[in-house]
Amino acid sequence: MRQYFIRRALLVIPTVLGVTLLITLLLQILQGDIADQIFAESATFNQELTKEKIKDDLGINDKVLGSRFLGIFKQWGEWVGGVAHGDFGEYFRSRKSVGGELQNRIPVTLELSGLALFFSLVIALPIGVISAIRQDTLVDHTARSFSIFMLALPSFWLGTLYFVIVGHWRDWGLPQSVGDWLLPPSQYKDFWEDPEANIRQMWAPAAILGFALAGSVMRLTRSQMLEVLRQDYVRTAWSKGLRERTVVIRHAIKNAFIPVFSLIGVQIAILVSGSVVLERIFGLPGLGLMLIEAVSQREYVAVQGVLLVVAILVVLTNFVVDMVYSLLDPRIRYA
Repeated sequence: MRQYFIRRALLVIPTVLGVTLLITLLLQILQGDIADQIFAESATFNQELTKEKIKDDLGINDKVLGSRFLGIFKQWGEWVGGVAHGDFGEYFRSRKSVGGELQNRIPVTLELSGLALFFSLVIALPIGVISAIRQDTLVDHTARSFSIFMLALPSFWLGTLYFVIVGHWRDWGLPQSVGDWLLPPSQYKDFWEDPEANIRQMWAPAAILGFALAGSVMRLTRSQMLEVLRQDYVRTAWSKGLRERTVVIRHAIKNAFIPVFSLIGVQIAILVSGSVVLERIFGLPGLGLMLIEAVSQREYVAVQGVLLVVAILVVLTNFVVDMVYSLLDPRIRYA
């Protein structure tokens, strides 16, 4: 187990370094006219600003770097070296610290992702298990239709529809207290500052995001439960006269959930990186909203920082999933 852990941990380092290089290369492709745009926006207010100075600040001045190819690797090395010392750079226009902004945004995205995963599992796992136990019954057909329904509805559409519906809560005669929980506060509040306001703003986007991801977990849970219930050791448990609850909980669920847990690990990565649109719709100051703002303003240093943090979270999530997966299924670490 220790050797397996060490091998998986060592693979994290080159993976993250490869991601940082890929981010730098891709952003270099997009940085063609950034100096011209910033110069056009700022020259009126700053007469001393030149395109060469802008390129120097951005690290894309070919005259200073030499060849474009060597310049990219030099910029990449300087950026990785700065990140290794906790320096993610600064915004070009406001001169705010990108690292400080990331520190404020990461907890918001992690909270949203954690709540969304909770909603997803609460919906998917029980329905998937019941659907498998009651195969080909009305309950099973309804659950399968419901899972397809969840897969077919995109989260950004549900988020927009949510505001359209709750905007008419007064027309339904709902009490003011219910309306307060349906309509999220306009100003984001940290959980430790105002827990009630924080939950009021977080529950709706988390439920929508979890609802959109629950369909795949539900279908995989059902298929894995059906496969396990056909195994010989489960038939033996039935033949001993054990109760259905005992057979399902003690013998079937643990083995059926091994592939499901792997899918949940992938979904965690999707949640962290895929909450961009919902953060925009609900006004949550997370990594997704920061990424949209940075791209629209061509603040590529901030874009690099957000993508790096998302990549690290995804890599670490998969690493943890691999470790837990190997504990659930010892055949993994010996393969």
